[in-house]
Amino acid sequence: MKKKYLVILGVVLILICFIVTIASGRQYTLVIPCIQGEENIENYDISADQNYEIFRVTDKYIRDGNLYITLNSVSKGKAYIDISSGEFSHMDIVYVHRFGIITIGNYFGRANGSFIIPFAVTLYLVIILASVIVRYRKDMKRSIYRYENIRHLGWIVYLISLILGQRVFFISSPVDAIRSVMNSAADFAVVALPFAFVVSVLVSVSNIVLVFREGRNWRNLLGVILGIIICMATISPIIVSDLLQKSTILDVHNECGIAAYVDIGLTNVVLIAVTYLECILIAAIILTVKAARNIPSFNKDFILILGCQIHPDGSLTPLLKGRTDRAMEFAEMQEKATGKKIIFVPSGGKGSDEVVAEGQAIRNYLVENGIPEERIITEDRSENTFQNMKFSLELIKDKINVSEPKLAFSTTSYHVFRSGILAEQQGIHAEGIGSKTKSYFYINAFVREFIATVYSEWKTHIKVVLEMVIFFLMSDLILYLSNIL
Repeated sequence: MKKKYLVILGVVLILICFIVTIASGRQYTLVIPCIQGEENIENYDISADQNYEIFRVTDKYIRDGNLYITLNSVSKGKAYIDISSGEFSHMDIVYVHRFGIITIGNYFGRANGSFIIPFAVTLYLVIILASVIVRYRKDMKRSIYRYENIRHLGWIVYLISLILGQRVFFISSPVDAIRSVMNSAADFAVVALPFAFVVSVLVSVSNIVLVFREGRNWRNLLGVILGIIICMATISPIIVSDLLQKSTILDVHNECGIAAYVDIGLTNVVLIAVTYLECILIAAIILTVKAARNIPSFNKDFILILGCQIHPDGSLTPLLKGRTDRAMEFAEMQEKATGKKIIFVPSGGKGSDEVVAEGQAIRNYLVENGIPEERIITEDRSENTFQNMKFSLELIKDKINVSEPKLAFSTTSYHVFRSGILAEQQGIHAEGIGSKTKSYFYINAFVREFIATVYSEWKTHIKVVLEMVIFFLMSDLILYLSNIL
């Protein structure tokens, strides 16, 4: 569903809530537990301040140990109502609004008819979730290799956390509904903190292994950096809040003071931003694994083997050998299933420290393993994955007269998703298949996909986070105004 329709739907739901509240809000029944031994209605005195004329008591009775006092609105205003009996005393604030709606507790407090608000909020979130799921499924059918798929899946995770966090049957006012959304949005980050800490430890350990085995490289430390950022961002509001609690400059202990709401607002903003990024990270992990486990359909004409570093003697490293073996395995699977033979396209140029081009080294390995030379087309100019895809397709179209070849590509499992995206960015439709790799590569690969996702759509992510920040700051402002009006 397009954003403008979601905005229209939101306005319609707000109007429905408003109409229902107006229709039933001119009356409100206070429910107060009776004190033991004081269950005679005549023992309770009901008084109010000078604005008593804004409402009138139309009924009062005791049932099931509770005192029920029914109020009807008379005119706009604010009054304090006191119910007392002996040592028992209960005080509430009564607001009567322009349309005669009675709210209790604060300006946007409890009201008859406000029960519809949490259901409307939950319904709205469910509709947004359904809309995102439809968009996600539609885009996934087109191709899994899109960064927007990660964004959409991240939104699905995020919206599910919001919906599950709604306390629908414990909400009795608009203020409660706002707090419920804010709390459920922030709770995800707090609940996820132990997992984020464990993940950061695992990432750190895997990155240490990666550095020792693959060499010192800033890319090999991305996981550690991200884990530290997530943990620090999650606990920073707690630290700041603790400092504010001890501060003598700002009075955060005054529940009606602006300092308390600044504290709440800053805490929620940070936690909500962290929650959103955690959901994007979860989505990146899910789609990277999904892409790695995918088996291409058995209708392919060509399979590209993406090159990487070779040994000094020109032989294949275990990583590259795994990619080539996986390509031959897929070719065998396809031939058994459909009888269709596939043409291999080993791809990779010659690095300054390599004796032959990577594509040529892969070709030699294929021939050694019984693949006929006529079923091999070697690409030996590319220097990166983007060029692997581009130059291989150009070579295929040059040597074989085919306009839309059906392509697969073989690479290491953690590299499948990004390779597919690089192909899609050039309009090349290809399915990837992944070879096994060492476990310590995976975590860092997930982190790289997450960072690549955020970087590729950084304007969109900033826009989304800013929209959420504005929404929750406005919600915080409503809570503040509701207490001071």
